[in-house]
Order: sequence, then structure tokens, then C-alpha cells
Amino acid sequence: MSVNKVVINASPLIVLFKSQQAFLLPLLFPEILVPEAVWEEVTGSNQSDKAAQQLPQATWAKRVTTVTVNPQIAAWDLGAGESEVLSLALEHPGYYALVDDRAARRCGRTFGIPTLGTGATLILAKQQGLITSVTEAIQAVRDAGLWLSDDLVQLLKQQAGE
Repeated sequence: MSVNKVVINASPLIVLFKSQQAFLLPLLFPEILVPEAVWEEVTGSNQSDKAAQQLPQATWAKRVTTVTVNPQIAAWDLGAGESEVLSLALEHPGYYALVDDRAARRCGRTFGIPTLGTGATLILAKQQGLITSVTEAIQAVRDAGLWLSDDLVQLLKQQAGE
């Protein structure tokens, strides 16, 4: 799978920064859009938080300050960040929505928006030789606060050949 452009939500940003794996994002995706609601969610939190401190310094993150939420996406009653991520991806064909929230992924599928989550991002990193172990990377994002079921973890490991 070749993914070059993503619109990223807060959860993947936060857990990748906290697990010290955010460096993978610009290596995997040449274009990374961060909608304003996501930017505010990440940076407006506790200022001692790694993600809050590091996102403003991330030269690879392109902040998008004006996002019009598509009314059909708004009807799904997702969070502000998810709604902006999906609306931007819908508005810009060729962009994937990088979201972990199950409802947001369902919404994306409904509108034909390609989605991927943090787990798939780690698989891509392994496929491209950026990490040696998906198992270790998954454990790091779990330790950083991302909830992944044991069944999903096993599926991700299988997909990564581990």
C-alpha cells in the first residue's frame, strides 16, 4: 500500500509522540495535514505533555487553520477533530484520514474516504524498513495510552509477519 498524503487526528499524534515514534510520520508520509481542531486538542492540553510540546516544533506538520466541516460528516456527531480530519480528506482526494476512532473510520468508509490507524502506520513503517518489530512498536503505543484489543494486536502482528 502506498500512502503519501494524510490528514491526521489527535490520537495518532499523541500516542506516537508519547511513544517516541512520531519521527516515523514524515518518513512515511511526505504530506501531513493537521486540522485546527486537532492542533488545538494536542497543544491545548497539559503543556508538560510531550505531544503538546513537540507538535509546534514539528516542521513536517502542516497546520490547516480553516476547515469547513462537511454537513453530512457533522451529522455523525463525531468529535471536532475527527470531523475536520474527515472533511479535509473528503475535500482533498488522495489524502488518507489517519484516525483510530472506530466511529470515525466507519464514517470515512461511508463516504469513500480511505482511512488508516496507528497500527497500520506501524505496519507501513516495518514494511519500509523503518522499524524492526511491530510487536515492540505496538507495545510502545499501548504503553502511551492507545487502547488496542488483543485480537487487533494479533491481527496487526500477522499482517506484519510476526
